[in-house]
Amino acid sequence: MVSSGGVKFERCLRNVSVDMASSDPSFGVKDDGSVYAQREVSGLSLSEPVQFRVTARDDPNAQAWETTVKLTLANESPSPALALTNSQALTERSSGGKLHGPQPLPFVIRFPRKPRSNGLHRRKRDWVIPPINVPENSRGPFPQILVSIRSDKDKSNQIRYSITGAGADQPPNEVFQIQPVTGKMSVTRPLDREERSFYHLRAHAVDMNGIQVETPIDLYINVIDMNDNRPEFQNQVYNGSVPENARPGTYVMTVTATDADDNATSNGMVQYLIKTELPHNPVSHLFTINSETGDIVTVAAGLDREKVPQYTLIVQATDMEGAQSYGLSNTATAIITVIDINDNAPELTDSTFSGEVKENATGVIVTNLTVIDRDQPHTPNWNAVYKILSGDPHNHFTIHTNPENNDGMVTVVKPVDYEQNRAFMLNVAVYNQVPLASNIQSSQQHTAGITISVQDVNEPPMFINNPKYIRLQEGIPAGHSVCSFMAKDPDIFMQQSIRYAKLSDPANWLTINSSNGQIYTTAVLDRESIFVKNNIYEATFLAADNGYPPRSGTGTLQIYLTDVNDNPPAVLPREAQICERGRHGSFINVTATDADEMPNGGPFSFDLHPSAQRNWTISRFNADHARISLRIQYLESGVYEVPVTVMDSGNPTLTNQSSIMVKVCPCDENGDCSTTGAVAAAGLGTGAIIAILICIIILLSMVLLFVVWMKRREKERQTKQLLIDPEDDVRDNILKYDEEGGGEEDQDYDLSQLQQPESLEHIMSKPAGVRRVDERPVIPESQYPIRPILPHPGDIGDFINEGLRAADNDPTAPPYDSLLVFDYEGSGSTAGSVSSLNSSSTGDQDYDYLNDWGPRFKKLADMYGGGNDD
Repeated sequence: MVSSGGVKFERCLRNVSVDMASSDPSFGVKDDGSVYAQREVSGLSLSEPVQFRVTARDDPNAQAWETTVKLTLANESPSPALALTNSQALTERSSGGKLHGPQPLPFVIRFPRKPRSNGLHRRKRDWVIPPINVPENSRGPFPQILVSIRSDKDKSNQIRYSITGAGADQPPNEVFQIQPVTGKMSVTRPLDREERSFYHLRAHAVDMNGIQVETPIDLYINVIDMNDNRPEFQNQVYNGSVPENARPGTYVMTVTATDADDNATSNGMVQYLIKTELPHNPVSHLFTINSETGDIVTVAAGLDREKVPQYTLIVQATDMEGAQSYGLSNTATAIITVIDINDNAPELTDSTFSGEVKENATGVIVTNLTVIDRDQPHTPNWNAVYKILSGDPHNHFTIHTNPENNDGMVTVVKPVDYEQNRAFMLNVAVYNQVPLASNIQSSQQHTAGITISVQDVNEPPMFINNPKYIRLQEGIPAGHSVCSFMAKDPDIFMQQSIRYAKLSDPANWLTINSSNGQIYTTAVLDRESIFVKNNIYEATFLAADNGYPPRSGTGTLQIYLTDVNDNPPAVLPREAQICERGRHGSFINVTATDADEMPNGGPFSFDLHPSAQRNWTISRFNADHARISLRIQYLESGVYEVPVTVMDSGNPTLTNQSSIMVKVCPCDENGDCSTTGAVAAAGLGTGAIIAILICIIILLSMVLLFVVWMKRREKERQTKQLLIDPEDDVRDNILKYDEEGGGEEDQDYDLSQLQQPESLEHIMSKPAGVRRVDERPVIPESQYPIRPILPHPGDIGDFINEGLRAADNDPTAPPYDSLLVFDYEGSGSTAGSVSSLNSSSTGDQDYDYLNDWGPRFKKLADMYGGGNDD
């Protein structure tokens, strides 16, 4: 090992051992401060200056010192300022990250020499200026000299030095400055590495004329980090979860803290630890944290949510690689929730349960099964599921889970019969929605027994056959026995009697015996009645017992009525028309209808009455239709009654004679009756038809004359002068209706409001625009347009519009809702008040003479005369 130099700490205690370390693995420092190479270093490795830090620590007071060492080859150093002894910068660092001690000594940087042009010579490699390291948060004094810039031409010329770049003449401005004459560059204020960790400046040398005399050189300034920032957690509170019964090593969560200091140094290297953990159950330390990654994992078993549902951890992050004595630290809270797993099976609170239910009841809760489950409520691990294992082969019961308290509600879903089962013995089981955890040694379900008693109630009687269907022939007379319609009482353990009654009988054809349920007819049954639908007649009967409370049941009787031939056929249509001349295709189609059904209906037989066979003939062309036509070539127009006889095919057959009103009329080429012919066929002669046509022509002429007269009158009205008698014009006039006032009590008013003021001085003295709305304006009134004597009808609208605009723009016109003064009514009336006429009941005045004035004054005579009071 070749010694390269030495480092000496003047302030170290003599009696305390000091440990020194180098930041460059190629170099080491002995206890006496000697710097040596730990491995072979070639000249090529030192072609550029090497810079590294040397740290000294003493354990008793936990203090640390640092210095920066720069090494170059002795024979290639451009300046003795680059020697080891000139590059030492002694600093003392405490746990707070403050700087103390002497400031770094400046060294001289010379511009590289240019090779001479005469002769051959060996060219030396250009010198690379090493970075200038400046610690952040320096206390000054400022400006603090960093380096000196020198040019070899300063002996013969006056040189002016300057620097450019960010930190000099660019933002942030004036962080660094240089003395133009001496070339000493200094920093003007404390630096903050977290704001800017690197500066790149260029040094310039010019003569007094501003001509560049040296090539600019690059200056690199590194801001050395100090431990002046605490680690900061991304969140103050972290939330994580872990399932209960988790094995050791189970990942829980990760907490993260960052340090603004340089993470390449100890200042920014953060390590984690758990300061506190609460509660200490079942052990004091269930969790641990990875000091470098911040991952929290379990280190012990025993997590049980039912005992401790949540843990709170205080996590500390410390820089300086976790050094508790001088590193900066910060804390955060980690809340770990224990997630429930199904490690507890539900347990019924009792081994047997009991309940009772009334027979025939449904939807009724018989009993509640209570259960205990220590898992988290309202989760699949806690929700109970109930199942009936045995005792209910016909599925009369089911068990629903109450979502609020997890109870099992035993409910009747199918009616139970007391006469068949007086009690039920059920065996039920309960289990969770999800199976138990795999490592739980417990039964998946819990069982219990349920005893359900059935209560007997009075049930309604039930008809044996409901509905009951029978067949009868229509036409059965009244009093005929139809059938026996009986009901049975299901309450075999009760001695009860049954009574019968009729509930619904639309045609009122039936009756029932109240004791034995025998049904009789009360009228003739008719299949063709409107109450029979599809040959079936329905009636409803009631059966009631005498139990408590009494119950009743209903039964339906359906009677199918078979048809008999009791309805004669009929001929349709009732009216028809035919041409007066029998030509090919002129005929009437008729059909027969019968209310009876086959075989009591068609086919039908048709025939004409002998009185009609002279002019008419009939022929059947299918089972239900026949055709009537003229037997003769011509028949006079008119209305004829043609009697037709029709007979059905029943046994016995029924015959009916119907008359068809046939209108005979002249026809056009298409075989249709003409209008004249239709009228003639209706019984009107030629004279009557002509009279009707004349009346129609006269009526149309009158309407035409009236329209012409109205148009002519309208034209005369438009050209006529518009003159209206003022007395007949009710527009803008006051109409007197001779209405009386309210009497003596209707005199509480002030007449002065209706009087015209005698002078206008108080109005003239007011400012312009300020007056009462009922005061006459003193300014000239607007002139309204004068209506012409003979206006054109089209000018009336223009006249009205002009008057409307004039009224709207009139400044003297008061608003429409103001008090308007129409005229001066005078200073008062010369007549006296009639209020002095007072009624008197003293009898001083005699009103008997009113009886002599006639019947018109009879009422006054009764009121004031000598009549008797009522």
